[in-house]
Amino acid sequence: MLRPLARLSADRLVLTILVLIALFVGGRAWLAENPGSNPWAPLDLNDEPGWATKSKIAALRDDPAQCRAVLERSEVDFTPLEPVGEGACRREDRTLLSEFPYADPRPDTTCAVAAALEIWRRDSVQPAAQEIFGQDVARIEHFGSFSCRRLYGRDEGPWSEHATGNAIDIAGFVLEDGTRIAIVNDWDTEDERSQFLHEVRDGACVAFGTVLSPDYNEAHRDHFHLDQESRGFGGVCR
Repeated sequence: MLRPLARLSADRLVLTILVLIALFVGGRAWLAENPGSNPWAPLDLNDEPGWATKSKIAALRDDPAQCRAVLERSEVDFTPLEPVGEGACRREDRTLLSEFPYADPRPDTTCAVAAALEIWRRDSVQPAAQEIFGQDVARIEHFGSFSCRRLYGRDEGPWSEHATGNAIDIAGFVLEDGTRIAIVNDWDTEDERSQFLHEVRDGACVAFGTVLSPDYNEAHRDHFHLDQESRGFGGVCR
């Protein structure tokens, strides 16, 4: 009886090894076809986002040189700007997107914010506009990115991410036909404009470390706050 049992155990071992090899080969093939979910693949903003995309962007927060290499690899037009400021408001990393559909004046941000904005525009803003309105967004209105201040303008406490341009406040969107969708007016209207705003808010959470909307508090009733500060696993999306 021992030999058949030993042979059965050996057969099971061989079968298990073959299954593991198949899973390994299949997994590598799948990761090669889905670089957005491959943590070892170089980040390219043209790739479809996957579960590893957000962590890859997060890794760029403290590495502006690598971030700008990603923008170049992704064929994103941008201009690196000279550092300015001092103290807590010193901005070492200033990146200006050349073709992002900002309403004037065009703000500069950290490179990590710029990279996330490109993903958000391509994979959330424009698809939602096409799906709901049948046209693209022509301009994205904003309240700027830089403000040398502490959180909520207080005299004490932590500095805002705006102090280093690591954040941007989005106020609204203008469609190609001139239709304006303003967060302050349209967030709670329960119509197509409200649907659009909620979809693009949720879409921003794929690429940004922090996303704050009117659902967060009264201070954000008229804008989305988007920043790239590390907020722990999963970030903040409200």
